[in-house]
Amino acid sequence: MQELALFGRDMDEVVDVMKTQVIMAPPLQLHSSPSMARSPLIDSAPKSPLTSHLMAPISSPMMKKAIASVHGYLEEVGHFTKLEPQDAWLPITESRKGNSYYSAFHTLCSGIGVQALVLPLAFTTLGWTWGIACLSLVFIWQLYTLWLLIQLHESESGTRYSRYLRLSIAAFGEKQGKWLALFPIMYLSGGTCATLVMIGGGTMKIFFEILCGDTYNVTRLTTVECYLIFACAAIILAQLPNLNSIAGISLIGAISAVSYCTLTWVVSIIKDRPAGVSYELLKENSDVATICSILNSLGIIAFAFRGHNLVLEIQGTMPSSAKNPSRVPMWRGVKFAYLIIAMCLFPLAIGGYWAYGNLIPGNEGMFDVLYKYHRRDTSKVLLGLTSLFVVINCLSSFQIYAMPVFDNLELKYTTKYNKPCPRWIRSGFRIFFGSVEFFISVALPFLRNLAALIGGVALPITLAYPCFIWIQIKKPTRYSAIWCLNWALGISGMVLSILVTIGAMWSLATVGIEFHFFNPR
Repeated sequence: MQELALFGRDMDEVVDVMKTQVIMAPPLQLHSSPSMARSPLIDSAPKSPLTSHLMAPISSPMMKKAIASVHGYLEEVGHFTKLEPQDAWLPITESRKGNSYYSAFHTLCSGIGVQALVLPLAFTTLGWTWGIACLSLVFIWQLYTLWLLIQLHESESGTRYSRYLRLSIAAFGEKQGKWLALFPIMYLSGGTCATLVMIGGGTMKIFFEILCGDTYNVTRLTTVECYLIFACAAIILAQLPNLNSIAGISLIGAISAVSYCTLTWVVSIIKDRPAGVSYELLKENSDVATICSILNSLGIIAFAFRGHNLVLEIQGTMPSSAKNPSRVPMWRGVKFAYLIIAMCLFPLAIGGYWAYGNLIPGNEGMFDVLYKYHRRDTSKVLLGLTSLFVVINCLSSFQIYAMPVFDNLELKYTTKYNKPCPRWIRSGFRIFFGSVEFFISVALPFLRNLAALIGGVALPITLAYPCFIWIQIKKPTRYSAIWCLNWALGISGMVLSILVTIGAMWSLATVGIEFHFFNPR
């Protein structure tokens, strides 16, 4: 009965008992030394129930139960997960109260973007069969690499890799890991934010034009002024402290992305198709040009799926323990998010190509085509609402894509001064970053035309690196099924990245690009 009463005590008392035993003497020393075992002091000491429990051997049932209880308690509170103290000061890992809902919100907001609106353009070169086949293949491929990253977030030793760059360094080493991943990750953060300023500001101008109608000619806002309004709104929202705190903004961004994708393809298929719609494959002047057009189309499809550079950061906002690892709620949220993403992208690509065929210009997306062909026979409220959804989604996506940059800036400060970043310095970092992105969007407005070229360099982040990292860290059996699969997908991703980059360079060389500095249009 005394033993049962001891095990019925509060778990904290059991932990204290175990700590006391460790401090008194290691159990092996007490039972392996004959002199200690025959000590008159020990023999003559009064033996209380607690003392007899402490003197019990490790192999006894009582001690096994106590150790199992303490082990379970430590797992429950997450003591077996190694957390770096500096993580508590950084915006990505400052709050670890995330859940599967937050995961779904962030993944949807970062996974659907305006780049999805150009998916029908890929079908003009690939056609119906190859277009649908390639879209399905890339969707499954990137979903698999996403699963790999989620599984790699926590190592067997308990270390959590809450940044893509840290995981790359752990797999490939300090020098090679930075060389492979630093530029693509920084481009996907900084370059995407600059593009969002251009797209969001440009769509805001269209929204004002639709809203004001004929009076807009009197109070017309320039493109630079629209960029400035968008950048100021983005900087204000960026003052939220950490990744968990923008979950509500990500939810709004996800709803707006689903809304404008759905409205765009629904309005396109219910309206009369423009005259001259054709589904014949576009013919180029040479075989080389045809191959490059196909590669560009594959690049468009691959670029439609984004956000892999953020998945580890999103998972880093979740609590984790040996019994309840973060990969379980993370994967649950990602599965739901990508079900919604598939329900948006596939109808958008197929419906958009059915509605406009080869009439889709090479440098425009679905919303531009919708506005071009149906602005007179479609409600201004509907067009204005669609453009407003695009602006809201760009503002929301700016926050989550900028978070790794904010985290890196504060990492340098906390590393140098060994203390959390003060609020005024944190705000200064974010105002500085928003101002730089506004300057880039105004100074280099042609940057959007280089997206395919630079995106080809960043493509391994999504399709190749996760496969190689899995092999380096998990070390599967050579020539096993998963070993062969990851090698095949990793090499294919690198080859596709090189081919897409070559195709983009060829297109720029043949079609040309107009460099107009400080003159956004």
